[in-house]
Amino acid sequence: MERARFWEAWEDNSVECGLCHHFCLISEGDTGLCGVRENQDGELYSLNYGKLISANPDPIEKKPLFHFLPGSSSYSIAATGCNLRCQWCQNWSISQTSARNHPNRFEFVPAQAVISAAMRLGCKSVAYTYTEPTVFYEYAKDVSLLARQNNLKNIWVSNGYMSAEMLAEYLPLLDAANIDLKAFDDQVYRKYTGARLQPVLDNCVALKKAGVWLEVTTLLVPGINDDAEQILGLAEFIHNQLGSETPWHVSRYFPQEQFPKIAPTDPKTIQRALEVGSRVGLRYVYAGNLRMGEDTRCPDCGALLLARNSVWLMSNQLQNGHCPKCGKAIAGVWE
Repeated sequence: MERARFWEAWEDNSVECGLCHHFCLISEGDTGLCGVRENQDGELYSLNYGKLISANPDPIEKKPLFHFLPGSSSYSIAATGCNLRCQWCQNWSISQTSARNHPNRFEFVPAQAVISAAMRLGCKSVAYTYTEPTVFYEYAKDVSLLARQNNLKNIWVSNGYMSAEMLAEYLPLLDAANIDLKAFDDQVYRKYTGARLQPVLDNCVALKKAGVWLEVTTLLVPGINDDAEQILGLAEFIHNQLGSETPWHVSRYFPQEQFPKIAPTDPKTIQRALEVGSRVGLRYVYAGNLRMGEDTRCPDCGALLLARNSVWLMSNQLQNGHCPKCGKAIAGVWE
């Protein structure tokens, strides 16, 4: 266990956690909503520090990041826990704490071991992903400090519900992020995730202003967040608040064991969202889980720049970050 950061002690031996926007008030002996931060005798501890449930190299396109070191490998790590309760979660079996995946079941992995593995495997970055990295922040920060010292980039794949205080502390270590913007309706957020929309929007803006390379993902779930109003709202928010060159990944939902009543997303819905994004003025809109709409083309001349097959980069025609046909500078981090 590791003593947690971002908490305040109360007189009755309870503590208020300040890591994310839930600001859980935790009684002695209890955990916060994430299930991995526990009040022990009036002090808050991280139960999942270094207790990795997943650690392996991935193509960076799997994050998904399409405009950040394309074709490179990212060493991806996760510890159990999440501060949201998304009913359609695609990684629910590892993100939601249970007796089966309690942190105590996993061996401790020193932060240096993550860096050593990443370098041995030729990775250019470390990604904190699969579950919610906010809830293993103490460990992620220690790994991130070592990554900086070893010329590795840090990538945050997140629901974006971290507190402003936590984000401000971590920003100097962060190179790129993909934020899962789950809907554009606060009631949908509250009902299906247990969170609120506005803090996620605010954190996206903060990331962009800080100069972190940002991409946004939305999993479209039929009948919940795929109506025309929400799709337009998402596209306009990205365009107006994050910039027209911020990539937007629109992914197809497939039924999960805990949420089987919803059918897979109709590919036509994904296509419609891509069209809305382009019409609003977004320069880079991608389809996910469809094996289509994955290539990067020059927004000026239409030349094929980066060809992909699912999460695999097949060809890269960029010349120093520019289109070889018309010379346009393509937004991203290419080296």
